[in-house]
Amino acid sequence: MRKNLLFLMKSLREYKRPSILTPVTIIGEVVMEVAIPYVMAILIDRGIEAGNMNMIVKLGIVLLIMAFISLFFGALAGRLAAVASAGFAKNLRQDMYYRVQNFSFSNIDRFSTASIITRLTTDVTNVQNAYQMAIRTLARSPIMMIAALVLSFTINARLAVIFVIVMPIVLFALLGLATVVHPLFERVFKTYDRLNEVTQENLHGIRVVKSFRREYYEIGKFGKISETIYQYFMRAERLIAINFPVMMLAIYGCIIAVAWFGAKTIIASGGIAGAGGLTTGQLMSLFTYALQILDRKSV
Repeated sequence: MRKNLLFLMKSLREYKRPSILTPVTIIGEVVMEVAIPYVMAILIDRGIEAGNMNMIVKLGIVLLIMAFISLFFGALAGRLAAVASAGFAKNLRQDMYYRVQNFSFSNIDRFSTASIITRLTTDVTNVQNAYQMAIRTLARSPIMMIAALVLSFTINARLAVIFVIVMPIVLFALLGLATVVHPLFERVFKTYDRLNEVTQENLHGIRVVKSFRREYYEIGKFGKISETIYQYFMRAERLIAINFPVMMLAIYGCIIAVAWFGAKTIIASGGIAGAGGLTTGQLMSLFTYALQILDRKSV
């Protein structure tokens, strides 16, 4: 596996720089996103509840600047990730094409034309999408989760324990779902070879098909293989759809638990922070951190 990844990374070449800069810009975006709820808590507690208009204006300007910085880093990260992944796919497709030109006769007999076409088109596109997700999501998710979790413990350790309890449950649920869905997608990609083969045979032998009036037979053959791909995709997508209610159950379950115990903590402490106490602004920031920690892009 490691050797295969290192072999693929050789196709990066001139796109190494945007590949490295993408996680760097994402870190800047995540830092701003995590810091905004923390500043919002201060704004509510020291500005709105205290009726301090001067503090509201100052922190409002700070929040506006942080939002623009987050937007800038997010847009830059998206552009860099698109350039890096598209360039990587371009080089990979070119390298594969040159490799096919140098195939020995034994390799030509081993790999069908339909299989090679699938490798150069669909598979390269899937690798491109996977690489773009890797340099964005794999950089964003752990940083977002850890930073939001640390700030949650800074605000109130007792309520932050709720996130620690729910996170493994969500993780095991998603891993179990991925284990079930993965074989279905493997079957889909293998069936693509057969689909390309049927299409190629029909195009190459179109004169023979018309001469012997085999159009309906070819249409039926193509329809059968298309139906197979459809069924596999339907099964996979139905299973993936379970992901959404699982995440929503975890997120809103956390929010309800935080709201329930947080309200009791505010009443008990009189809305004073520190020593296990909690303020209204801090409770609202915990709601935001619940979304950041358990969101699908952050898990």
